[in-house]
Amino acid sequence: NTILVPIDFSEISMNALDHAVQLAKIYKNEITLLYIFEERPIASILGLGKQNVELIDAIKVKMDTVINPLVQEHGITIKKEVLEGRIYKTIVSMAEEGKYDSIVMGTSGAHRMERIMGSNASKVIRHSTVPVIVVKDKQEETGYEKIVLPIDLTLETRQKVVWAIHIAKKFDSTIHVIFETETDEFVRDKINATVNNVKRMLSDEGVKYEVRSLDDENYPENFSVDTIQYSDEINADLIIIMTQQEKNFSEHIIGSYAQQVVNLSSKTPVMCITPKPSG
Repeated sequence: NTILVPIDFSEISMNALDHAVQLAKIYKNEITLLYIFEERPIASILGLGKQNVELIDAIKVKMDTVINPLVQEHGITIKKEVLEGRIYKTIVSMAEEGKYDSIVMGTSGAHRMERIMGSNASKVIRHSTVPVIVVKDKQEETGYEKIVLPIDLTLETRQKVVWAIHIAKKFDSTIHVIFETETDEFVRDKINATVNNVKRMLSDEGVKYEVRSLDDENYPENFSVDTIQYSDEINADLIIIMTQQEKNFSEHIIGSYAQQVVNLSSKTPVMCITPKPSG
């Protein structure tokens, strides 16, 4: 029950840490704050290892200036790690080997690239076996009152619902089940059956929910854009998506839907879950 938070002291990574702190208070989690030096083999060849040691010590001191006030204010446990390696590989392997509950990290999206944020966040989302919560803007108050749950026709959708229920029970959330309106009768019947199954799962667990079909007139773009539009309209607190196996109702989109949602969502945190094999 520990949350892994990569940090590079940028504003975006500090927003992610703040989000993780609020979650840790509610779930009684610990936090591990992780700083990663980019792997540079040339440094050891040139005999620069001593400089790295001195820099690591300085980084640890700087991490303490971040950690200590949070521990005193919130009464949570925050540990620190400084490692060297490929950034996304180090994050993923540490999360798996340490059996972390989740990764909370910042990203600047598609247009702005910082050292940890941006492309590394994308790779972590694709390769992580634990949920990754992606944060951009600072939230004044972390509470998942409104959770957006996009539904497709994959078997993996059920795994996403289970996570949504787990979170909704803790936060007394309302889950907003959304799907795109289909003109094809066969596809429409299948999605309706899937949505009815989701509704039964939520009802059986006593979770509040609303269902919305996104019609072409009000939501004319692709499903990722429509998801963000709806989330912004209701001031959603969290979007839960699956990575790698997302589909629309006529084709595979292998990862592109998830990537677009993460890139487009400027104010709503996105929880990305890698599906386990099923069916």
